[in-house]
Amino acid sequence: MMHLGLKLAYDGNRLPEVVALAEHADRVGFDSVWTAEAYGADAVTVLAFLAGQTERIALGSGIMQMPARTPANAAMTAMTIDALSGGRFLLGLGASGPQVVEGWHGVAYGRPLQRTREYVAVVRQVLARGAPVTFSGSHYQVPYAGPDATGLGKPLRTTMHPVRSRIPIFLAAIGPKNVALAAEIADGWLPTFCNPEQPAVLEESVATGLALSGRSRAEFTVLPTAYVRVGDDLEECRDALRPYFALYIGGMGARGRNFYFDLVCRYGFEEIAHKVQDLYLSGHQRDATALIPAAMIDAMCLAGPIERIADRLGAWKASGIDGLLLRSEQPEYFEALRGLA
Repeated sequence: MMHLGLKLAYDGNRLPEVVALAEHADRVGFDSVWTAEAYGADAVTVLAFLAGQTERIALGSGIMQMPARTPANAAMTAMTIDALSGGRFLLGLGASGPQVVEGWHGVAYGRPLQRTREYVAVVRQVLARGAPVTFSGSHYQVPYAGPDATGLGKPLRTTMHPVRSRIPIFLAAIGPKNVALAAEIADGWLPTFCNPEQPAVLEESVATGLALSGRSRAEFTVLPTAYVRVGDDLEECRDALRPYFALYIGGMGARGRNFYFDLVCRYGFEEIAHKVQDLYLSGHQRDATALIPAAMIDAMCLAGPIERIADRLGAWKASGIDGLLLRSEQPEYFEALRGLA
């Protein structure tokens, strides 16, 4: 069966509901559950709680924002949740975007590609526990060696013996260069807004990264997210999903610096994407939402009666992905969806 995961919402105001969804996904046989963070609830606290509330499901951070934590702190978190869960943790990392990085965390967005490369390298060192950690990069120096350093820092090796010395690392990536980097240095990739019938939009980047790593496609795990709404009325289901697209295309980034906007343009929705962004950024979010076409939702989501979703899943399976992370708040359909995968 195809790997099937549950992608939980950002909304930290409904944590009991989110936990209940994860527990239900565990009971019906989902393979993984993933938590997100923006500038509300953090991803890792929820996962630590779920480690004690679930039995077998893998626990993924989807994603931990790299600018919010040092690489060593991310590795400490990964080791801790992996130990609490008996080796079920999946470390999902992402660069986030300049609005959140600089507007919320108060640090420079900088060069995300280089930051990511260095970050993963340090995390791998910590987890391997082979020697005290040392690293000299443009973003990270361990021990710190900047002009304001005390000179007292020394290389350290974690006092914790990890349950696993190589916890799988997944990267969230959208742009071609970021996708190639994920395929080069990570164990897996967490794409957003995928169109399974246009795999060529992203396949070339994956192939480029794998070639640099010397690995085959079989050694790299691709787990895209698909928003799901089940119901007999197809148009009502589409209406329930339209706000997500309006938010990401219109509001998740500034004009000229919105990675989700760029991606849907690459899928052929450039004209509508510009209209949605213009309306959203001018304060007309409802009008922007109404403009999201059925074709966009049908291309990248699973909507409508369960029979229609079963048929649509065929396109996802044929696209070569290794699994699918479902963004759904309808636990009554989890068992049926698990059976379709």
